[in-house]
Amino acid sequence: MRIDGLQTEGAVVGRTLGVEEEFHLVDPDTLEMTPGPRASAAALAGKAGERVHPEIATTQLEIATGVCTSLEQVRAELVAARAEAAAAAERDGLLLLPASTHPWNSWHTMPVTPGERYEAMVGRWAGLARQQDICGCHVHVGIPDLDTAVAVLDRTRPYIPVLLAMTCSSPFHDGVDTGYESWRTLWWTRFPHAGAPEPLGDADGYRRVLAGLVASGVVEDGSHLYWDVRPSARLPTLEFRLADVCTTLDDAVLHAGLVRSLVRVLAARARRGEPVPEVRPELLRAARWRAARSGLGGPLFDPLRGELVDAAEAVGALLAELEEDLTAAGEWDEVTARVQDLLGRGTSAARQRSTWLRTGDRRAVAEWVVREGAAGRT
Repeated sequence: MRIDGLQTEGAVVGRTLGVEEEFHLVDPDTLEMTPGPRASAAALAGKAGERVHPEIATTQLEIATGVCTSLEQVRAELVAARAEAAAAAERDGLLLLPASTHPWNSWHTMPVTPGERYEAMVGRWAGLARQQDICGCHVHVGIPDLDTAVAVLDRTRPYIPVLLAMTCSSPFHDGVDTGYESWRTLWWTRFPHAGAPEPLGDADGYRRVLAGLVASGVVEDGSHLYWDVRPSARLPTLEFRLADVCTTLDDAVLHAGLVRSLVRVLAARARRGEPVPEVRPELLRAARWRAARSGLGGPLFDPLRGELVDAAEAVGALLAELEEDLTAAGEWDEVTARVQDLLGRGTSAARQRSTWLRTGDRRAVAEWVVREGAAGRT
């Protein structure tokens, strides 16, 4: 991971950001999920490119951008990182498939990556770790101290569903159309420490909860928290982990831009002493499920209002809350253009399912994902 160099002294909330993406590796002829032992070993040794890292299975690779201060930089870093990962995959004659699940393969064909960290994960979580045949997109936003990070984290909970709905890319699992746009969310929720934590209050509240989870044996440390949003254990950042892999570069940049703006807006509210929104955990889980179920293709559940709303309306409400910040940052035009494009064409999940319904051929789905993910990479 190369999202480093973030300085806490004199730091401004949201000045910096970085993105991590995880990809499946596939054979170029069959498009089957295929182990890449050379690529994985090179990534473990730090020789697959400065932005390329291993993942829990040798059928996966991860990328991490450098520290960015603009969405233009985010795009350039993602282009470079995806190109490095593609070159690493070529060591094994493989291609990248940038979606959170493979259209038909599953964990049965995923060898665990040799390495102390991954062996420890299997030892701790057993079958949950071995069956982690999903990929995600994580956005780090620079935050100068843990108290500020927790104050923002506590306020993010109502926004998780709409951010998730905009990134869905996992309609298939184990060869079945799941009926969901983000099956990854359901699969991930099997972990006992996944989802959104209840409000933590401050840094001490976070430390107490983390200490309890460590004592329980669920996690070894903060780097193993599988919350939708968490303070980074190693960096002065707040890390958003809720999103599916964004197949297209545009959607990845859009997600990063929305997340950073939200952090800036919520940090400002915390500075003004505005209260943390009260959201029942049951309603938040329902809203998260609703987003995973239908993405932008159906209604979303507003956990604050307690009612279903049109997906476009929910996205519009999010933009309305961020408009002043995005305008001040010079990002409003780009973000709104990318949002309109997304609403017009649909999520990766919707387009994968459309391809499947049109062709009846899951290979055509995989071909679309590989092709769409490679667009703009060179």
